[in-house]
Amino acid sequence: MGQVLDGNQMREASCTEELRAMRDALDILGGKWKLMILRYLANRELQEIYFKKMEREIQGISAKVLTKELRDLELNLLVARQPSEDPVKVFYKITAYGKSVFPVTESLVSWGLEYREKVKQELAALVK
Repeated sequence: MGQVLDGNQMREASCTEELRAMRDALDILGGKWKLMILRYLANRELQEIYFKKMEREIQGISAKVLTKELRDLELNLLVARQPSEDPVKVFYKITAYGKSVFPVTESLVSWGLEYREKVKQELAALVK
């Protein structure tokens, strides 16, 4: 169970509090693209990442969806939008707060890799 601050003391969170916290996290991070965008920006933290580059490199995302997701991430303080000297280009950076999501994405990547391997093994066993 998670911990919550109650007054000035820590206590175990109730199941309801944990489910609310999970709902809050899913509201902010949910959907097909938000975690991928955060992971993409975290992996390219030392680069200048502009909108068109993201649109090109994140396969399958449309400009309209990327715009919406970046606005949501910016609103929730996970991504910062930085205008450039070129008025056509806008750069995006993951914020320090956005980096706090990295353990979540790391766990999802690890689980996804394990899952893919398990499915491959199961399918190979069925073919035999």
